[in-house]
Amino acid sequence: MAQGLSLEQKLLQRLSPLQVQTIKILQLPQQELEAMVKKELEENPVLEDTPPVRNEDGPASSEDTPSEDAPKDVSLEDYKEDSTPYYKLYVNNRGRDEGPKRDTLSVKEGITESLMEQLGFRELDDRQYRIAAFIVGSLDEDGYLRRTVTNVVDDLGLRAGIETDEQEVESLLRVIQEFEPAGVGARDLRECLLLQLNRRPQTEEVKLATLILEKYFNEFSNRHYEKILSRINISPEQFKEARAVILKLNPHPGGIIDDSYSDMAQQIIPDFYLTYNEGKFELELPRFKIPEPRVSRKYAEMMRAGASTRAEKEALDFVKQKIESANLLIEALKQRQNTLLKTMQAIIDYQHDYFIDGDTRHLRPMVLKDIADITGFDISTISRVANSKYIETPFGVFSLKSFFSEGMENKEGEEISTKEIKDALRKCVDNEDKHHPLTDDELVEKLSALGYKVARRTIAKYRDQLSIPTARLRKEI
Repeated sequence: MAQGLSLEQKLLQRLSPLQVQTIKILQLPQQELEAMVKKELEENPVLEDTPPVRNEDGPASSEDTPSEDAPKDVSLEDYKEDSTPYYKLYVNNRGRDEGPKRDTLSVKEGITESLMEQLGFRELDDRQYRIAAFIVGSLDEDGYLRRTVTNVVDDLGLRAGIETDEQEVESLLRVIQEFEPAGVGARDLRECLLLQLNRRPQTEEVKLATLILEKYFNEFSNRHYEKILSRINISPEQFKEARAVILKLNPHPGGIIDDSYSDMAQQIIPDFYLTYNEGKFELELPRFKIPEPRVSRKYAEMMRAGASTRAEKEALDFVKQKIESANLLIEALKQRQNTLLKTMQAIIDYQHDYFIDGDTRHLRPMVLKDIADITGFDISTISRVANSKYIETPFGVFSLKSFFSEGMENKEGEEISTKEIKDALRKCVDNEDKHHPLTDDELVEKLSALGYKVARRTIAKYRDQLSIPTARLRKEI
């Protein structure tokens, strides 16, 4: 086969550093953006968060007006000699969309440490302590021992070199089951709940709850309450009291330890504020505590002064690098704000009737492409804007994602939002007779009477999305 050289032209599209920076911060919610900007202010010496000086009367002072000394007029074109290429100034060993870093501790570590600390207070010899510690290490994050005692015995022999038997493991497991939180060390849900009931004051309700779990656990789990009432000579009121005791028990005792080890709960801070006054919408994009960085005047003047020595030249190279990074951040923040406002305004215009009163019946079917066509942005950009963003309206705080939904036709042939159908489904379930909850077929008939054409499989899908259990599990006494 002949070999040779050939010249080929290709048209490739590459993202500029500004586009990469804009994409990265576009999807950040308020809190993460605030942390990111503050970090840049700390790490980049040419950035400052000093607001412009203004007169008390409101108009900008002479220092606010653009001048030849203003930092925003800094140009790096005047300093090109021996300049370092931009791409060589950064370490490129991270992903483009690197997620935020958080200091987290796992639930497994938390419950293991707690149980091992309690184990240290028990009077056990070295052999017993090692077996008990092995059992603690075998518990899952919910505090359950999912392996059989026989398997634990085998694992102790193979992995820890400890010869033991099921009787010894069982006795040490009972020791662990006395630890806090109550229910830890159980091998199944029934044992977990019974361990918790044994710690409770033995009132009549607790005794009845214990009897139900010991003898009629399957019937109780499947909500066959009539069978339990027919086999135990108690009144429905007594059963309700015992049931209430059981429902207050914790099926995941290991999760209690998680409270002090988990990430701090994220408080929702709306990215937009929407008000409706005299027939007009007013949309606001507040900055809250997000700093407004700008290039320091001192470093801008240093760039204009130039360099006369090698040391000064090296210093200017460093300043140039930091100013480039600062300008990227400042411009990316501006583009982020413009993109958010333009996208949110398009959503408000598209869902105009809904934002007047918040009635989901006025929510039109809307997908990402609809807003992308209006704004001229890419669908991926709209997706980033909708991700983790919230808006405060006169009728509540909502995620931007909640305004996007597919469409279906009602009996009149009008296209309606699937969110409207889900709201109607939830209302039907909320208003049903809990003694005789509606089946999926009956829900189809209910929604059909309201004008919604839905199939049974659609009802089942929407139920799962709304975390609504089946009729059997919704049944009450």
